[in-house]
Amino acid sequence: MRTCPTIASLGRALSAGAGRKVGFVPTMGFLHEGHLSLVRRCRSENDVTVVSIYVNPSQFGPAEDLGRYPRDLRRDSALLRREGVDVLFTPGDGEMYPGPYRTWVDVRGLDDKLCGRSRPGHFRGVATIVLKLFNLVRPQRAYFGQKDAQQAIILRQMARDLHLGVQLRVLPIVRAADGLALSSRNVCLSTADRRAALALPRSLQRAAAMIRAGATASSDVRAAMVGEIAREPLLEVDYIAIVRLRDLEETDVIAAGDTLIAVALRAGKTRLIDNLLLGELSC
Repeated sequence: MRTCPTIASLGRALSAGAGRKVGFVPTMGFLHEGHLSLVRRCRSENDVTVVSIYVNPSQFGPAEDLGRYPRDLRRDSALLRREGVDVLFTPGDGEMYPGPYRTWVDVRGLDDKLCGRSRPGHFRGVATIVLKLFNLVRPQRAYFGQKDAQQAIILRQMARDLHLGVQLRVLPIVRAADGLALSSRNVCLSTADRRAALALPRSLQRAAAMIRAGATASSDVRAAMVGEIAREPLLEVDYIAIVRLRDLEETDVIAAGDTLIAVALRAGKTRLIDNLLLGELSC
C-alpha cells in the first residue's frame, strides 16, 4: 500500500495504474467494519482501490465536534493494508484548502433539509471536499454507506448535474450486534448513552414492522417512532422525518421505492443518525 500525504504524491501513485479501473472510498478515518465493507466491495469491482482519510473541517460547524472527532491514522493504515488497499491518501488542510480559498459547491434544495436544517453549511463542506477528491483521484466508482443517506442523495445529484462520470455505490448499513449502526462517533458514547441509543434502531425496526403489516400513513409510523424514542430520557431528538427519496420533501404516504425514514438524535454529546430506506440510492 502506498501512503500519499500530498496531492503530488497521490498523482505519482495513480499514474502507475493508468488505464486500470479505479475505485475510491472517501473516509474521515477511525475506521470500522462499515468502512471496511466498502473497501472490500471496491476491491472486488476495480483494479485499483484508493482510500482517503481526511477529517474535513468545512463540514463541521463552530460548535460541533471537530476537535473531538476520533483519529488513529496508524491503526487505520494497518487495517487498510490488511484489506489490500493500493493507495491511501492522507492530506492535510493546507493541501485541500490552500489559501486564499474561495470556491464552494452548493446542492440547493437538498442541502437545507434533514441534517442540513440543524447543521447549516455541512453539506456545502461535504459536496466541496468530495468533488475535490473526485477530481484528484478520478475514480470510475466511489463507495458510500447508506447510514449517510442524505449525503448520498446530495452527492448523486452533484455527480449528475456536473457530469462527473463517476458511479456512486451506496452499500447497506452495517450494525453492531445490539443493532446500533456503526459509526466512528460511537466510541464517544458512555455506557448509559449507548444503552439509550438503542432506541434509535428499535424505532426503525418498529417502522419496518408497521410497513410490512400494510401501514402507509406517515403520521402513524412517525408517531410510533416518537413513542419508542421518548421512552429513553437521555436522548434528545433532532428530527424524525419521512421523506421522498427524489427530493427529500416530507410525504404523507409511504411509497415503496421512493421513501426514506430518517432519524437524528443526540445521546449525551454524541450526534447519531440512522435510517430505513425504501428505494435505491446508487447511480
